[in-house]
Amino acid sequence: MESCVLTLQGAEAGGFILIQVCSCGVVCRYCQICAVDVHVLGFESPETEVCAGLDSSCVQKLHFHKGFPDPLGWTRRSSFTVERFASQHITQLFKDTQQAKASVLVVDSLSLVLRHHDPLVFCQTLQELRKGGVIKTIIGLLHSDLHQQGVVGIVCYLASTVISVAPANNERHSVAKTTRRTKSGKVMQEEEYFSVCEDATLSVQASPRQPGHAQKERDVSEADPTSNLTFNLRLSEEERKAKEKVALPFVFSQEKKSALLKPTPGSGRIVYEPDANDDFDEEDPDDDLDV
Repeated sequence: MESCVLTLQGAEAGGFILIQVCSCGVVCRYCQICAVDVHVLGFESPETEVCAGLDSSCVQKLHFHKGFPDPLGWTRRSSFTVERFASQHITQLFKDTQQAKASVLVVDSLSLVLRHHDPLVFCQTLQELRKGGVIKTIIGLLHSDLHQQGVVGIVCYLASTVISVAPANNERHSVAKTTRRTKSGKVMQEEEYFSVCEDATLSVQASPRQPGHAQKERDVSEADPTSNLTFNLRLSEEERKAKEKVALPFVFSQEKKSALLKPTPGSGRIVYEPDANDDFDEEDPDDDLDV
């Protein structure tokens, strides 16, 4: 996905790129073009799959922290577990292997971390990692359909770039929708269509073309919906002037208003004559009415 590559190359320090997709192939693409050290927390994919197809120079810059196939640490076969997803543990991993420049952190399953951490603590950890100074960029993959929409919305809000990957109408293509927020607060959106070739490479294009689609849109925009009507929807200049002179029944003239509003003798007076059934006590008047 070309948009992903461009985002990572121009990512600012402390950036957080969120990818809503369930494929590890995207991680390989990031590692391949990255010019700095890359630390991968691999909870869903083994190291062999992440390094497949990478040249030796990229593999040397890749530091894989094994969480697969024991991300919860039940059999003690993983060097890094979900429970250790905290700023102090991750920062220590970077300090142990860090070179002269800042590194990139890739988490192949933020969903697995979210399932075993409180969302508030998870968000605090991301914020601490972004401000720690040793991490240039955080890249995380999220299965958004596994979480409540409120939780997904919070994680997306923390991200400086959100890339949503979904199938397109064309079965041979998928669509990647990128939403990027700049430091000035401006929001930029892009949309790209891509397909995966047999050799696992990506073929990117602006939009899958469909026969007759462009011609159909042009015909619709140029059509006049009033051209074949049996009656006329437009008024001539004489008809418009005649219409403006017609007095509407609910609009009163000045003479009619004056006649209706002119006071007459006895108007506005209310006369009440009590009868025998009225309960009226003159010794207990309503004094508060005179206030």
